[in-house]
Amino acid sequence: MMANRMKAALLGGRPAIGLSVMIPSPQIVEMAGRLGFDWVLIDCEHGTLTAETVALMAMAAEAAGSTPIARPAANTPEAILAVLEAGALGVQVPHVGSAADARRAVAAVKYHPLGTRGLAAGTRPARYGFGGSTADYVEASNRETLVCVQIEDRDGLAALPEILAVPGVDVFFVGPSDLAQAMGHPGRTDVPEVRAAIDGTLRAILAAGRTAGSTGPPEAIPGLIARGVRYTYTHLTRLLAQAGGEVLRAAREARSPEML
Repeated sequence: MMANRMKAALLGGRPAIGLSVMIPSPQIVEMAGRLGFDWVLIDCEHGTLTAETVALMAMAAEAAGSTPIARPAANTPEAILAVLEAGALGVQVPHVGSAADARRAVAAVKYHPLGTRGLAAGTRPARYGFGGSTADYVEASNRETLVCVQIEDRDGLAALPEILAVPGVDVFFVGPSDLAQAMGHPGRTDVPEVRAAIDGTLRAILAAGRTAGSTGPPEAIPGLIARGVRYTYTHLTRLLAQAGGEVLRAAREARSPEML
């Protein structure tokens, strides 16, 4: 079981900056690591990823010095186990609306005595059983795997104090897009009601002494970090849109000598 450098950064109070990738491309994950992103979110909730591509993308992240975190399709033991056995060093679990939901996520990630995850010694995270005992692997896995739960529904807002008290959760993530939709404003995270809910939730997480997470376009990341968010990422498509737009705009505004 490799060390989770991203989790270590968070425990040390340092920000960890990631990139969300929804398409099956180990090469893009590798490039993200080479660019210096601390971690990559392998998104199985919204993406077109299979178990095989998750494994390849996790390998690419590790090779490039980045930490692979996966968002499973749902908060079920089966979905969570699939991404962990493929090599993800943690999960970002969607739609956690109660303390029971959060406890279920922790149980699916951790081995006994912290959880109920099924144990097999011949998997990627266990180094295929080559070197070290299974007992050592279990101890390392329970220590290194990261659990992030997403607060993105009205139920989650209402149950936030109870969710924050659940042991074993490392990050409490405010999902702006789904939260805006749940509040009746799909695609409008700028609506004052939604903005107030996001800001209030982040403040409550930080006031409880827990690690806060959220996402946004590239230009929003410094502001999130300045407000105390330590687990943050932007999306590949937004990064491409911003960089591509800048290149095209500059090229189209340029003038060749014969046009002057």
